[in-house]
Amino acid sequence: MNFSAVLFDLDGTLINTLGDIGNGVNAILRKNGFPEHDIPTYKNFIGDGVRELMSRALPDGVVDEDFITQCVAEFETYYQAHYDVETTLYPGIEDMLDHLAAKGVKFSVFSNKPYDLTHQCVKGILGKWTFLEVLGPKEGIPKKPNPYGAKRIIEKLAISPDQFLYLGDSGVDMKTATSVGMYPVGALWGFRTKEELLAAGAKKTVTHPSEVVRLF
Repeated sequence: MNFSAVLFDLDGTLINTLGDIGNGVNAILRKNGFPEHDIPTYKNFIGDGVRELMSRALPDGVVDEDFITQCVAEFETYYQAHYDVETTLYPGIEDMLDHLAAKGVKFSVFSNKPYDLTHQCVKGILGKWTFLEVLGPKEGIPKKPNPYGAKRIIEKLAISPDQFLYLGDSGVDMKTATSVGMYPVGALWGFRTKEELLAAGAKKTVTHPSEVVRLF
């Protein structure tokens, strides 16, 4: 394999955000008088954007769109102030990024976390490394698996899609990679299952970041 770039998902791939996201949503549920969820349950809620995260966490029957919008705004405000309380790099990520950077590999991030929060996390937690493009959904940038963001990164870096390895932890990531011709690799240390990743098109799954280095 001859890759020159990596497009990374963020949550569940580079950083373990489960505790801070779960605690943030639980704070909003508690504020509004709803039952909270155990933190591991949020593995099944994360990955399709913040609105879907909140909709899944709210009790069945809470479907008022304006209320969901209010809860999303409250969560984003809370999370902005608490994004790095428990969040850490996954074991092996620092060494992986160091080794790939030393090889001259180009890095980008495309997350379904809102654009501003994605930038906040990358700058605050991954600031040691250079990411040439960092994207999350906002007006004009639809969330994954829409291929727009990945195509924009391809154009920005002027690198052929077959030169990209895409590392992510969800079926959404694998579908995004496949749709633009990148090589989809599933991170099994993240939030979703091997079965989901393979069903969505992963060409390879890895259990530790060191395995990614060996693909270059």
